[in-house]
Amino acid sequence: MQITAFNPIILTKNAAEAVALFEELGFAQAHTKTLAEKGITSFDLKYGEDFRVDVSQVDSLPQDLTAIRMNVRDFDEAYDFLISKGFKDVNKGKATDTGSSKGTLMISPSGFSISLSQHIRK
Repeated sequence: MQITAFNPIILTKNAAEAVALFEELGFAQAHTKTLAEKGITSFDLKYGEDFRVDVSQVDSLPQDLTAIRMNVRDFDEAYDFLISKGFKDVNKGKATDTGSSKGTLMISPSGFSISLSQHIRK
């Protein structure tokens, strides 16, 4: 399995506050992506060339959630690997496909989360 990115992602109802905090720490917004149909806006923040953190505005959460964002070259391979380790897909096999990426949130048996995604190359 080829992993292309591995960094924290914060899922929160108060993304503006979290983004502002990281900007005060010296992070800059690299890009923003909105999934209007799911009510999610994600902010990719980076500090220099080495550090990244994502913050996603998710209004439907009862509380903040911190996960690991794991981008891979082959979504299905990584998905099957995580399932074999006991992870559950919160979207029950219906990954979000935006045309430029495919992703879902996976929860381990002990409760930690991986936001699995693949950027689709054209």
